[in-house]
Amino acid sequence: MSSSTSISTPAAARSPWRQEIGTYLGLLVVLIAMVALFSSMSDYFLTQDTLLSIANEIPALAVMAVGMTFILIIAGIDLSVGSVLALSAAAAAAAMLQWEWGVWGAAALGLMVGVVCGAITGGISVAWQLPSFIVSLGMLEAVRGGAYLVTDSRTQYVGDAMGGLAAPWLGGLSASFFIAICVVIIGQLVLSRTVFGRYVVGIGTNEEAMRLAGVDPRPVRIAVFAAMGFLAALAGLMQSARLEAADPNAGSGMELQVIAAVVIGGTSLMGGRGSVITTFFGVLIIAVLEAGLAQIGASEPSKRIITGAVIVVAVVVDTIRQRRSQRKH
Repeated sequence: MSSSTSISTPAAARSPWRQEIGTYLGLLVVLIAMVALFSSMSDYFLTQDTLLSIANEIPALAVMAVGMTFILIIAGIDLSVGSVLALSAAAAAAAMLQWEWGVWGAAALGLMVGVVCGAITGGISVAWQLPSFIVSLGMLEAVRGGAYLVTDSRTQYVGDAMGGLAAPWLGGLSASFFIAICVVIIGQLVLSRTVFGRYVVGIGTNEEAMRLAGVDPRPVRIAVFAAMGFLAALAGLMQSARLEAADPNAGSGMELQVIAAVVIGGTSLMGGRGSVITTFFGVLIIAVLEAGLAQIGASEPSKRIITGAVIVVAVVVDTIRQRRSQRKH
């Protein structure tokens, strides 16, 4: 009896690692298969120009997806991220163009606006115990209205004031790309190696158990939403640098892309499980899918149908995997 226990314990200890490696390999296979498919359909897909273009377009999506990973792990959701992106970029542009602030001061203001928006969403959700879906839906409209007010409903052209973020830096890759990679690495380390990360996973798994263990989930939840706001604002600055403008319509519908990337990466919509690294794979899959469909000349309706189908398949796969995991336990 004791020998059987000693044999089964190491196997149980290894199973999470096997699951994680299996997820990584599965996402990598999907990514390679998509690249191979689009390369066979277009002579221009597997070229340096296309790959650099994909890499330089994903930073905004990637940093927002990191924040959304934490949101979903605590069993929340934030639909306002696209609007926060627009308002933060608009605030930074207004600071430079109207108030003649320097770039660093304007960028700091934009980031602060994002943090405040995220903290308000999280604070209202926690204080009144409201679903974050409803609160963030209201914030989506309110913050978008704020972006229109700040810009007077017009695109604000900032030129190359923040061009350093979008300019080629190393091997044709922009500074924004390397910042996004750093955010992904830091996000994964925080989630897997810190007490805060363990609290986030614990709250998503069983919030009541965390309370009984003496951990107050409220400040953790608010902090996660504030961090999401900060990352949405950073994405806004990255997008402004790339487009050399702050558009009040920027980020419209982007929240769906962000959530799609996180879900494709294997983070559970029910909370308690997720990985920033696999989320980055989800970002790459979304980016490659969009670039590939554009290169083969797919129409806009077709793009939406295919992208939507991919999201549904990802959710179905996640549900099946979760049910199998529950049966084993």
